[in-house]
Amino acid sequence: MNKLFGILLSASVLTLSACGNKPEQNQTSKENDTGSTQTLKTIKLVSTGADTDIWKYISELPETKQAGIDLKVTNLTDYVVLNTSVASGEQDVNAFQSFNYLAAYNASNKEKVAAVATTYFEPMGIYANTVKSVDQFQQGATIAIPNDTANEARALSLLQTAGLIKLKPEFDLAKGTVNDVISNPKNLKLKPVQMTTAVRVKKDVDAIVLGNTLALEGGLNVLKDSVFREPADQSTKLYVNLLGVAEANKNDPAYTKLGELYHLPKVQQFVTEKFSGTKVEVNQPISEFTDIK
Repeated sequence: MNKLFGILLSASVLTLSACGNKPEQNQTSKENDTGSTQTLKTIKLVSTGADTDIWKYISELPETKQAGIDLKVTNLTDYVVLNTSVASGEQDVNAFQSFNYLAAYNASNKEKVAAVATTYFEPMGIYANTVKSVDQFQQGATIAIPNDTANEARALSLLQTAGLIKLKPEFDLAKGTVNDVISNPKNLKLKPVQMTTAVRVKKDVDAIVLGNTLALEGGLNVLKDSVFREPADQSTKLYVNLLGVAEANKNDPAYTKLGELYHLPKVQQFVTEKFSGTKVEVNQPISEFTDIK
């Protein structure tokens, strides 16, 4: 997939520099290639599924050490814990969510998570068992959608874009629910399910609406297997993925450097090959997304 999003995509040159501060509790000292000692800041990053492989790859790059970072990567499957562990300080940074998911989390929790870098956009898709296009769905067809707040709203928005339903004009793209459906010409049965189980229930429904990471893990490619998918443009800006840290740490330059590492050409080549081009790089300042609440 070619880089899209207009102003959201940048071809900026990344400059990574090593940290030279005194060792702290979360810092280690290692010898660099010249034999001198370099102070590294240990960063505990938590991600999920195949995305974890990206960060494990980054953790092993010499550029990561050159940036003064000793990256420790953990895989978790519980989306709530992915945020609460960062907000509480148990983990330093997470890499799994989009801006709308972050907004929904922060709206419901006292301890906030802040975005420090953008990573990619990957389209959500509609995957059907028998039909080849959305206009072929029969009356009363059952479509499984994610049951978590942000992704339920995103799935409903996608179904509206596909022409299957109509939502209230004031539909909240971060917190909207099935109760906001005002027109459903085919009387589709919208069935909220836990997103991580959606691929397993695919055979029991007529279609599922699913994010790309979980789709890939279930053997589905949004570019080839979906009957409809989100466009990669300004209308899907709030679905750009990010690195999240505790609110108190949002100005720590180490996390900015971590975001820069993600956009190294060798990392992007790894991501493109591993995910078959379904993760579109977005390298843009966080200030471009401050309107997403």
